[in-house]
Amino acid sequence: MQTPRGVFEMKYFFTSGIQTASGEGMSNTSVKDMIAEMFSGENPNKPLSDQEVVKMLAEKGIVIARRTVAKYRSELNILPSNLRKVY
Repeated sequence: MQTPRGVFEMKYFFTSGIQTASGEGMSNTSVKDMIAEMFSGENPNKPLSDQEVVKMLAEKGIVIARRTVAKYRSELNILPSNLRKVY
């Protein structure tokens, strides 16, 4: 698509989605927001692991792989749990 700011692929304007357990679609942006909220409310002495976040999302009906959580955490500039721990 040609715009006043240049030429962009159509996929640039759309986000990919994640399917929930009920079969509904959810944007990955929404999932990233949920993940960021979970990490912001964590206990600094015992930070959440990626696997714990997967379990918390599964309880909300969002089936997602641990690797995907790690990728989204990285995109949100959130460090791994071992580097977030406060002693």
